[in-house]
This record gives sequence, structure tokens and C-alpha cells, in this order.
Amino acid sequence: MIEIDLSDKVALVTGGTRGIGLASAKALGAAGAQCVMTYRWGSADLDEIRADFDALGAPEPMLEMADVSHTEDTEALMERIKERRGGVDIFINNVAFAARTPELSSYRKRSLFKSLEYSAWPLVEYVEAAHDICGRYPEYVVAISSDGIERSYPGYDFVAASKSVLEVLTRYMGSHLGEQGCRVNAVRFGMVATESFEAMFGEQIWDFFAEEGIERSDLLSPQECGRTVLALCSGLLDAMQSEVITVDRAMAFEDNMMRRYERWKRQMTDDLQKE
Repeated sequence: MIEIDLSDKVALVTGGTRGIGLASAKALGAAGAQCVMTYRWGSADLDEIRADFDALGAPEPMLEMADVSHTEDTEALMERIKERRGGVDIFINNVAFAARTPELSSYRKRSLFKSLEYSAWPLVEYVEAAHDICGRYPEYVVAISSDGIERSYPGYDFVAASKSVLEVLTRYMGSHLGEQGCRVNAVRFGMVATESFEAMFGEQIWDFFAEEGIERSDLLSPQECGRTVLALCSGLLDAMQSEVITVDRAMAFEDNMMRRYERWKRQMTDDLQKE
């Protein structure tokens, strides 16, 4: 194992108090990074998070209430980071707005714009604010995406659209910022067992998985996502720039027609034997 030491780094994680964001912050904090984690009012148990970081032996995090869609919040946050930490070395763009669109009649222009405002544009605004206010670009920028861009999930239309824009911005920002020593990459995680996942698809998703023979352990855990983020910010993968990296448990590979056909045959055989 290679020990990763981020003790001289400041890591900013938007939406850092839940799910993938929290797991990423914990992984970075356990490696010694001074974490700044944003949240919206009433969405986090701050004392519990501080206790978790203390148990990890991680530096106490800055927990900052900030709405990523409000420019004034972003600028005020960067001013506080500049005052207390000096600047941002690692930026994890994690916040996403999930407007469900179960059918075409659910489409609303305002909802699409809001999704872009939360899920894609902060990648640009936070990086620029870090440079303009703190005086430097982050060394590492990681945009959290999803495989909903290439796979069809019910009601996921606008989330996938905004993540598509996020990935395009990642690629182009990397080409612009490479000479500044800023590495910009995106991670496209497969299905991850988080509260947001259940909020999007409902608790009944587990009934569907049971019928398909899919276990909860077949999904990614937030902790695995956090370790992936840590690896991208560790110096071990510095050859990567403007990349979109897919991480899953081979679910997309497994979920193909031939394998479904094999499962169907086995089920039919079992049913006939029971009869």
C-alpha cells in the first residue's frame, strides 16, 4: 500500500455532508487534508460529522452553509477560506439537483435550467472564484458525474442532461487549465447506495433488484467512491487530464441481453421443475 499524505492541502467538497461528498471528504481528511464541506440549511448533523472526523484522526473540518447556485454564497465562502486556510488545493464538485421527469409532460424549462445551475455551472464558478479570490487555481478538480448519461434510468432525464454538460465542461476546462498546473477530471460513478439514490428511484427499487438477483453489495458504496476521489487527488494518477473515468462493479457489463437471456432460461427451468 502507498501512504497518501495530504496534510498540507485544503480540500473543498460541495455537498460534503452526505453521501458521496461526505465519503470523499472523509477519505481526504483521513489522508490529512483540511476539508471545507458545504451544505444547505438543515441538511446535516454537524456535531456528528465533526466526531466522525475526530475518530478518523482527521483535521477538524470547516462546515460551511452555502448554496452553490448563488454567486454571493460562493464568493463569501471563498473569502472565508482565504482568511482561514489561504486557498483551495483540491476541489470536488459534488452537488446535483434531482428534478424527476417520469414522462415527457414532466419536462419544464425552468427545471432543466435549475439542474444545470446546480449540477454543472458550479464547476466553473467555484474554480474561477478560487483563482480570483484566493489567488490560485486548485491543483486537482474532480467533477462527480454518473452513468445515467449512457444508461436509461426512469425519471433521470434532466440529471443526465446536466451531468452531460458537466462532463463537457470538465474536458474543456482541463485543456484550458493544464498550463496552470490544474488537473481537471470527472468520475462517472455507477449506481451508488445513498439517500439520494433512494430519493430519486424510491424504496421500491430494492424490490426490483431482488427480482433481478441484484444485491445491495453489487452497488458501489459511498466509501468506494471516496477512495476513488482520493486516488485522483493523490498524485498517483497525474497523467490524467480532461478524462471521464467510469467506476462501477461491472453492472453495465453484466446488464446485457445475453446475460438476461441466461437468467431467463434458468428461471424458466426452475419454474418448470416446480410444476
